[in-house]
Amino acid sequence: MDRQKQRMTLMAAAMLIPLMAACGNEKADDGSGSVGAGKPVTGVRWSVDSVTTDGRTHKAPDGAHVTIDKGRAEGSFGCNKFGADATVDGDRIRLSKTMSTEMGCENIPMEFEEALARILSDREIKARVDGDRLTLTTGQGDTVRLTEAEDAPLSGTKWTVTTPRTDGRAHLTFDEKKGTVSGSLGCNKVNAKATVRDGHITLGPPSTTRMMCEDSLMSDEKALLRLFDGKLKYGVDHQTLTLTSGNGTSVRAVAE
Repeated sequence: MDRQKQRMTLMAAAMLIPLMAACGNEKADDGSGSVGAGKPVTGVRWSVDSVTTDGRTHKAPDGAHVTIDKGRAEGSFGCNKFGADATVDGDRIRLSKTMSTEMGCENIPMEFEEALARILSDREIKARVDGDRLTLTTGQGDTVRLTEAEDAPLSGTKWTVTTPRTDGRAHLTFDEKKGTVSGSLGCNKVNAKATVRDGHITLGPPSTTRMMCEDSLMSDEKALLRLFDGKLKYGVDHQTLTLTSGNGTSVRAVAE
């Protein structure tokens, strides 16, 4: 087998195996979402910190994470996404109906892939939760360490709006101390007063530049401008911000 085929084989194995680790965090039988006496792990986004095998520790790539909820394990290996049905027999991990993407991930370290594949292919993986930390351990003592991921703060974060045509050019940054929001609508700059209270953001009338851009950008700008001068419900889920107007229109943005 040549090196390219070996790489793809290891990648496929590594993408499937993190789901097994995720499964070990869910108490499927009683719905408690915990393993042993630890903190419940369902509904929590766990960031993979590292894997340790044969006495060597390999740092996880950015974005590697696992979320377990309602009998499902889903997440990312840092590049490829994955999902599976998840159950637990005591502290033993069980996985079924695994599916994953198969994108090439040149920036994912091969040492990490190989180490994670070796550790999590063990069928007797134990899970232990200690505060905001999760540890998965094989019978040979190799480990996967994860940490509960915190939500990005609303204030001070550059939120890039995920409209299909602005191509990352639309973004907003809230400053709760100053009571303002500023950024770009995709073409024109914008700023306004912004009051954050009780899960809502009240935006004042917008002040914008007056540049003319292609029709698609101007259309998206008009849609974003309709969020201003009104009260919005907001929610942050890890790295995603959702803004919802009174008529139910939603806009999503991701943290940078």
